[in-house]
Amino acid sequence: MRVLVPDLPAFHALAQPGDTFLPGAELAFYSNDKGVPDGEAQGVVLWLANGATRDALLSVPGLQWVLTLTAGIEHVQGKLPQGAALYNAHRLHDRAVAVHVVAGMLAASRGLHRFRDAQQRGEWVRTSLADTGLSTLDGQKVVLWGYGHIGKIVEELLAPFGAQVYGLTSKTEPDLVDYRLAEADWVVLLLPSTERTRGIVNAERLTALKPGVWLSNQGRGDLIVTDDLLAALDSGHLGGAVLDVTDPEPLLAGHPLWDRENVVITPHIASITSDLLERGAAYARSFILDVLQGRTPEGEVAPGDAY
Repeated sequence: MRVLVPDLPAFHALAQPGDTFLPGAELAFYSNDKGVPDGEAQGVVLWLANGATRDALLSVPGLQWVLTLTAGIEHVQGKLPQGAALYNAHRLHDRAVAVHVVAGMLAASRGLHRFRDAQQRGEWVRTSLADTGLSTLDGQKVVLWGYGHIGKIVEELLAPFGAQVYGLTSKTEPDLVDYRLAEADWVVLLLPSTERTRGIVNAERLTALKPGVWLSNQGRGDLIVTDDLLAALDSGHLGGAVLDVTDPEPLLAGHPLWDRENVVITPHIASITSDLLERGAAYARSFILDVLQGRTPEGEVAPGDAY
């Protein structure tokens, strides 16, 4: 079985004798600079490819399966050759994203973003106890909008902090969605970007949230209408926002979101860890071994899968 994999040292190790050697597979290496090797291939491990490289990989003759080493699949939906199976690698990223979600909530609750800003100015900021705005998550109502693998880990991680967690999925009744969101102290977005979810957090939805609620987005930037978010922040209706994804992305220099004191922005790095490349290669190795040995790999994405 010939498999196209990223041209990275961790993947080259799979083709060499040693602890990570992958017998039974012919690995060929692609990169954005060198392009895609000629010839047929039965599988593709898709990762860190730009649009042109991705399209070339998905056009390789003989393709039977594609493993994208991402949790999201919108970049490949509708582009697979007929008959090819699609798999994602949510397990590779779930815990890191969940930790990022909880870290952002804890940091915002304790005002660390404000004190970091004061540190940059060299100011020792103290206010009266009544005016600190600092809190814990104890008793806070946290709504996880998108309650899949990541959401369940977030709920597990929040348990010691005393938060009340509610998960919303595509099967949740609309009236219950409205009710849960209206009483939330935190709304955490973990949704994919689909025709149905893009712009789902708009002016109407934001107005229906209770005053002081915080919004956290680790799903996709286009879930939120950015102008409506800015209006809700400027009016004081929102307590603040923690954003790992934005619309546009990357966020342009001079964009008004940069200047909002109660907005914490990270550059779409919620899933990144220092050992991600090695873990990605190990995940791909396990997946390919399953295929070679006739086992059904995990992570197959059925048409229409959402949240």
